[in-house]
Amino acid sequence: MSASDNIAGVIAPPPLLYAGTLAAGLGLDFLFLGVGTGIPGPLRYGLAVLLGATAAALLVGASRRFRRAGTPGRPWQPTTANVTDGVYAWTRNPMYLAMMLAYVMVAIAMDGVITLALVVPLVIVVRFGVILREERYLEGKFGAAYLSYRRSVRRWI
Repeated sequence: MSASDNIAGVIAPPPLLYAGTLAAGLGLDFLFLGVGTGIPGPLRYGLAVLLGATAAALLVGASRRFRRAGTPGRPWQPTTANVTDGVYAWTRNPMYLAMMLAYVMVAIAMDGVITLALVVPLVIVVRFGVILREERYLEGKFGAAYLSYRRSVRRWI
């Protein structure tokens, strides 16, 4: 296996995809100040706290599992273990789910309608440009073990 075959070949680092889309959305929301969700502030902030806590728990849980398995959690580096326990027992992509929840948290807290709307194309880009590429890579690397895992655990939730 060559060095280039030993990585998932994602289109960009996922944190960069989320952060870039978030920045673009917030910038567009700033330009169109009159547009808002209409959700009252206390409700928006309460929901944002809940989303943030959930995102943090997912990210910490996923990071711990990767660290215990001795494999990097960055899809642009070679994977050395097929992590299937902990949060990975109920979602195959807890880190991407955490980033999406954090993104939605900021969009809601900032009352950003455009930012919130951009989550749809962002999730599509992450699915096709990151997740499907990772899945092909992991299937090639771990074979039947990964296929069995993929059949038993949902992609997102």
